[in-house]
Amino acid sequence: MSLIPRPIRQGFEALLTPLVANLTRAGVSPNALTTVGTTILVGAGVAFGIAQVRIGGLLLLVSGVIDMLDGRVAREGNIVTKFGAFYDSTLDRIGESALFAGIAVFFVAGGVPQGWVVPALLATLVALVAGLTVSYARARAEGLGLECKVGIVQRAERILGLGVPSLVFSAGPQGFLLAAVVAVLAVLSVVTVVQRVVHVHRITRTVRRPTQARTLTPFAADMSSRKGRSGD
Repeated sequence: MSLIPRPIRQGFEALLTPLVANLTRAGVSPNALTTVGTTILVGAGVAFGIAQVRIGGLLLLVSGVIDMLDGRVAREGNIVTKFGAFYDSTLDRIGESALFAGIAVFFVAGGVPQGWVVPALLATLVALVAGLTVSYARARAEGLGLECKVGIVQRAERILGLGVPSLVFSAGPQGFLLAAVVAVLAVLSVVTVVQRVVHVHRITRTVRRPTQARTLTPFAADMSSRKGRSGD
């Protein structure tokens, strides 16, 4: 389950299709797009850090669009590479870390009242760590040959959930809106991590059982069936 409905995702992707086609025809490198997108995301972190929250929100949204483009350009241009996937994943983590570091600086530098600095920083730290873990869980699962796209808050939701309120409302009165958004993202990201762990556990357990059954000796298989019938 995702907070962004599938029709909205598909509609936005359809809007990007002409741009993807033009970039592909022009021979634009997906890695170049990844680099530009990460640079903009780092810029968003800097903007938050110097209290330019609306600019930070705008840059965050722009980086999200570019993040959608690089993968599609790679696929449309038939230039998907292992290094490209590694490069994209690595720079995403760098950009996201810079973003939340900037938000943390904003809170420390007076973005929220003094008594709320520590809670705001804790929320920012949890949001960062949980967000990185969400991405790592998918990458690790896919490295094991497993599908793991489940979760209520994925990267797109984090970008929209933080970028749109920041662009429209800035940090809100005394920074409380931004702190609340970060706190909500932190909680939902933790939930997403749990969802992915449960999902991988479920599908690996399903795959593992037939293998175990095939390797049982006749005696062990008989004992196993007896235990199953006894309800132990």
